[in-house]
Amino acid sequence: MANLVKRSKRGGGMIPAVASAIIPGLGQLFNGDSDKAIGVFTVSVVAGLGFWGGIPLIGGVAGVVALGTWLYGIGDGFTGRRD
Repeated sequence: MANLVKRSKRGGGMIPAVASAIIPGLGQLFNGDSDKAIGVFTVSVVAGLGFWGGIPLIGGVAGVVALGTWLYGIGDGFTGRRD
């Protein structure tokens, strides 16, 4: 998929990291990784929904996956693509 958003060289990785903390995958989109942004967002939403609506064991696992994906998105947004 083509880069939908061109990343500014100013501001380092803090802006994409904060964006990913608010909406998972948004930091990857700012960094120009649109395919990764879709993946991070999708996994976060599906795992989050599984956490809120899942049976006890599956809900706990889904919560861990959602948290891990959210933290991955923040870290990857900060250290992502440098043009």
